[in-house]
Amino acid sequence: MLSTLTSRLNAFCGRHVTLVLTIFMLLCVGSAWLSMTQLGITTETDRLFADTLPWKQKNRQIESLFPGEKNTLVAIISAATPEEGRETANALTAVLSRDTTHFDRVDQPDANPFYTRNAFLFIDTKQLEPLMDSTIAAQPFLGMLAADPSARGLFGTFSLMATAIRSNQPIPASFNTALDGLTRTLNDGLAGHAVPLSWEKLLAGGLSDLGSHYQFVVTHPKPDFTSFEPSEAATAAMRTALDSLPTVKAGRAHALITGEAKLSDEEFSTVAQGMIIGLFISLALVTLWLLLAVRSLRVVIPILLTLIIGLLLTTGFATLAVGTLNMISVAFAILFVGIAVDFAIQFGVRFRCQKDEQGRPLSPLAALDRTGLESGGQIFVASLATAAGFLAFTPTNFVGVAQLGLIAGGGMVIAFICTLTLLPALLRFFRAMPGDNLRGFTCLEPLDRALHRFRLPVLAIFAVLGLIGAGLAPSLMFDADPLHTKNPNTEGMKALSLLEENPLTTPYNAQVLVPDTATAGRLAAALGKLDSVHDVLWLGALVPDDQETKLQLIHEAADILLPTLSVAHPAPPPSAADLRAAALKAAHDFDGLDDRLSPSLKALHAALEHLSTAPDATLMATNEALTRFLPGELSQLKALLAPSPITLDTIPKDIRSDYIASTGAYRLIIHPNGRMSETKTLHHFVHELESVTPDICGPALEIIASAQTITHAFITAALCAIVAIALILFSTLRRLLDTLLVLLPLLLSSLLTVILIITVPEQLNYANIIALPLLLGVGVSFNIYFVMNWRAGLQNQLSSPTARAVLFSALTTGSAFGSLAASAHPGTASMGRLLLLSLGCTLVCTLLFIPALLPRHRTTKD
Repeated sequence: MLSTLTSRLNAFCGRHVTLVLTIFMLLCVGSAWLSMTQLGITTETDRLFADTLPWKQKNRQIESLFPGEKNTLVAIISAATPEEGRETANALTAVLSRDTTHFDRVDQPDANPFYTRNAFLFIDTKQLEPLMDSTIAAQPFLGMLAADPSARGLFGTFSLMATAIRSNQPIPASFNTALDGLTRTLNDGLAGHAVPLSWEKLLAGGLSDLGSHYQFVVTHPKPDFTSFEPSEAATAAMRTALDSLPTVKAGRAHALITGEAKLSDEEFSTVAQGMIIGLFISLALVTLWLLLAVRSLRVVIPILLTLIIGLLLTTGFATLAVGTLNMISVAFAILFVGIAVDFAIQFGVRFRCQKDEQGRPLSPLAALDRTGLESGGQIFVASLATAAGFLAFTPTNFVGVAQLGLIAGGGMVIAFICTLTLLPALLRFFRAMPGDNLRGFTCLEPLDRALHRFRLPVLAIFAVLGLIGAGLAPSLMFDADPLHTKNPNTEGMKALSLLEENPLTTPYNAQVLVPDTATAGRLAAALGKLDSVHDVLWLGALVPDDQETKLQLIHEAADILLPTLSVAHPAPPPSAADLRAAALKAAHDFDGLDDRLSPSLKALHAALEHLSTAPDATLMATNEALTRFLPGELSQLKALLAPSPITLDTIPKDIRSDYIASTGAYRLIIHPNGRMSETKTLHHFVHELESVTPDICGPALEIIASAQTITHAFITAALCAIVAIALILFSTLRRLLDTLLVLLPLLLSSLLTVILIITVPEQLNYANIIALPLLLGVGVSFNIYFVMNWRAGLQNQLSSPTARAVLFSALTTGSAFGSLAASAHPGTASMGRLLLLSLGCTLVCTLLFIPALLPRHRTTKD
């Protein structure tokens, strides 16, 4: 009955070519307009999961209460000195704050006066005490520098050192590091390439190394959602601003741009680039394989047009069905081409092989009629079973694949309709003819007989492989880290890798919301004891420990230092003659002390002697390098020596808003120990946190929980797909044995794929997970053709036109996947590799396992 209907449909479309082509042309125009005006694409990975998931709701709550971390564009600035880094960040913040066209908000977190004024209070008491002692010991020198913040004043401090040595007063060993730095700057100036001296490193010692080595400028760009890269304009504006800064022009500062907005733009750009390159390569290869399969351009062109039109119609269906594609559902085109080409090749090859009883090619209309009779029912069952396999994913919480399943399922119905209506019309339009010499692979008849003769050993081998695959299946791991699917060579990812090196800036943190201060304190203390936790940052953590002792140490130092640092009228800037005289005097003051000078002082003495004879320009350039950041550092030191006691109530409002929500809830941010991009380390971190509280959220939990969601979704979908496919097959084939003959190879190909995934190895991730539904689709299609041929009485499967069509269908699909495997984007490349692996396993099972599995003798059934 079904075969008769498809045969009549083919004949009708072959006779009414103009009508069919007109209908499809109108459908294509409507679909193209709909897709261009209504279809959107998002690169946000959090859109891949249902909002009803508990972990998703926790993250949404955090994001709604603390929205400052979403959709950011961040400049990470590194510089030769901390001062140049801050100068660059300050200048960039000033420029971007005026750019209201591209940015809603611009922040510089490290520049908050609260942190810069109270920095000494956040140092451990054991570190603060020697730091204060060394600062007090430098009081005479600091006083002279405050009175004359120039190289002239600095050279005067060297004279003080010489005087102290002559009086047998030792120079503290802690001065050597500062002296070495000063000497390097003097020598660089003499060599003609003076570079600014970092007074922060000289005066603060190891304090400057306690924080991050980078400065951050955090912005919230205004996205342009009419562009595929919404933040591209803002990124370009930030890069232009950076390149215009003097420190960047001079090569003294460098910046990388990252952030959620930047990563999303890069993700789409690199994926699109890989897809476009793969598209051109695959189209060329697909055309070649089609020519070899049917040996006629008059058949190849209709097949290609059928694929293109079917894909366009499926895109229109996607617009109506989902509206916005995500990073997984955007791959529906690959699935459509990979399976729809199989339907078209089956039809095309069988059309070309049609002959009458005398072995002569049939007329085109007669060939179409018989092709529909032979293959129409098979293609219908294959498309229906494949659609059911895809649609089984739609009820799962993994929205990314659920959308893909819905679109691909609808695409299979569209592909069936196009193959049975549009393709016959196009074949008639291009005047395609059945081939004179085209047939199946007759050379494979010996292999057909061998597979039946040795069917038990062959089946035993496949049974063993299946058991091995089943044993290995529980060890499959899913890498849910979306960063692992991105191109590590993009600017945003390079910047992100720098952040991961520091526990305080790593993107893999965890967060907890608690109702009050007491609960926050208890939980922070408990979490802080875990081996996997580096620190727990919350509002209470901004209240330093042992403040009374620290304030006493700082105030004692301030009593000695502040009077000398507070100079009402510093000396005027020096001339070149003043600098030469000061350098000469300091050099002469060291004369005769060589036996009492440390290596650092000897090197300084020599540099001063050379500087005293240097040209005026060299002297002035060296003065600028030595003292460019001195006044600012002296002012900062005065501020650091006047901190105030910190309590929860005295913390500024802008900082409190980062830790206390409008609802009064407190946020704890937990930074991990170790490299969280390693899956085992991340799992250990999350497991330890959950042993203390089940209420954690944030990026670390999102990665682990999303992996669990994906695993559950695929188990559920796989079971539903198998049941749905089995019901469709049983209702069509009406025999349990025949249904099992289709499903067993499908199960076996899945188990063989497991073996290859673990052996190669190939990690499952967000990008390549689409290989699994494709395995169901292609596997069902190939298997149905062979089993239904066997039911019709065909004995030698491998030498039949069906086998020819299956082989070339696999080659065309494999060519498309292979081009993806060559992509520079890791996610796209892993998708291509896994698709190739699963396709290879499916082909092996179809061409070797099924012929051995099917009984040799069988009565023909309708």
